Amino acid sequence: MKIVCGSNTNRAFRHNLDLYNSIHTEQLIEKAGDALDVAAAELAGVISRLTTALEDYRTERLEAMKPKQAEKKQLTEAERKIALQYLKAPGLLGKTRQAISASGIVGEEVNSLIAFLVYTSRKRNTPLHLMCLGPSGTGKTWLQERVSELIPEEDKLEITMLSMNAFYYFGKDELKNKLLLIEDMDGADNVLYPLRELQSKRRISKTVTLKDSKGNLKTVTLNVEGPVCVSGCTTREQLYEDNANRCILLYTDDSPEQDKKIMDYQRKQSAGLVDHQAERNVREQLKNVQRLLQPVSVKNPFATYLQLPEAIFKPRRTMLLLLLFTETITFYHQYQRELQTDITTGEQYVETTIEDIEVAFSLLETTLLKKSDELNDACRSFFEKLKAWLRQNDSETFYSKEVRPVFRLSPSSVSRYLYELERMGYIKIARGSRYKGFEYKVQSWDDLETLTNDAHEMMENILAEIGKVNHGSPGVAQSPDGLHNVQKTSKKTAVAQQQ
Repeated sequence: MKIVCGSNTNRAFRHNLDLYNSIHTEQLIEKAGDALDVAAAELAGVISRLTTALEDYRTERLEAMKPKQAEKKQLTEAERKIALQYLKAPGLLGKTRQAISASGIVGEEVNSLIAFLVYTSRKRNTPLHLMCLGPSGTGKTWLQERVSELIPEEDKLEITMLSMNAFYYFGKDELKNKLLLIEDMDGADNVLYPLRELQSKRRISKTVTLKDSKGNLKTVTLNVEGPVCVSGCTTREQLYEDNANRCILLYTDDSPEQDKKIMDYQRKQSAGLVDHQAERNVREQLKNVQRLLQPVSVKNPFATYLQLPEAIFKPRRTMLLLLLFTETITFYHQYQRELQTDITTGEQYVETTIEDIEVAFSLLETTLLKKSDELNDACRSFFEKLKAWLRQNDSETFYSKEVRPVFRLSPSSVSRYLYELERMGYIKIARGSRYKGFEYKVQSWDDLETLTNDAHEMMENILAEIGKVNHGSPGVAQSPDGLHNVQKTSKKTAVAQQQ
């Protein structure tokens, strides 16, 4: 620090200084006063004003560095009317699926609808979470980015990379009911633990020591409240298994048919044949639809009938995901459902229908099968292609050197898949040696078909049983033991009347 007395720059005093250290400050005032022949009181006033000015400057800089929160858009009466008509229209999910495609998302019809519904759950007290999986270059980040464009700007936060303690320094309610978009899970490697806590407990806290204005250390607890809806992308599901267990998993479509759709769209875009204004209009309409949804409670009177295939790994979390996804479908249909009242608590809610359950099973069929499968998605995809190729060539055995050029895979990838399949008993070595090469034989031809058939049969039995109970007592949400403690309101009330 340099102190200059008056206009005479030759009379200057230089000294190291911690403005929050009272001993340093007193020493500076004493020595500077002697050197410059200035009263101690005058120097103390200068130091005090300097400290205040620096604190103000630091506060301004910190505020300037904070990301600007998007202002919540106020819908006009016309926009509100159009969004309300949209939410009340029959076939809402089918209409939404078409709108998502019209917004510029090519293919991925089921995945994009699932993602849209998961992102919608951010408005609930128990949001869902999403993880997009697939090999590099298959459109994971693209899918997440394009679906997130259908969510209002004020409700989402896009993250590329986070430092270790970044989550703890958000404002207490800054993340509440927000959609957190993580472009690559590798960029959030340092914050996986607080991220999991936000997903599970819907709040995080951290106790730290900070200096007060007088330089004294004090203990402060930083609290950040949820709930939040988290969506991330990765190529490495097993590496982020703890986070993946809390998420609905979307496996991107890397089929030749999807490649063709995307390339056709790219050619049309290059030729100027894509109406981008129409796509933007659709995106704005879906944003307005999202803005109109209200945080209403959901009850599923048929939840006790829902079952999962016995083959599913980690069934507790998978069952919770299925229940929450079913409730989210009901939540999205809130303007088409009768508002009901629990006569015990007075809580108002909308109720899940059999159709909601059927749609939930249908949309999550792939996810449920993946959670029943011992093989990861990449290995399963390779195995199914391998079996199809062998059937086509009327053969049960193969050499790795035959397979590699057919599927255009690297030697390391083929070796990894064959090792995993052999380890799990799906193939075995028929003959050969490590020097001349091994001939492999497929041991299991219809394991995936068996899983699929078991899942379909289970779903049909569940829906049939629910249908019998539902027809037994129309107008009353009945529990399996025949008792009920809820009563429908006497008049049909839309959620819009709450607003």
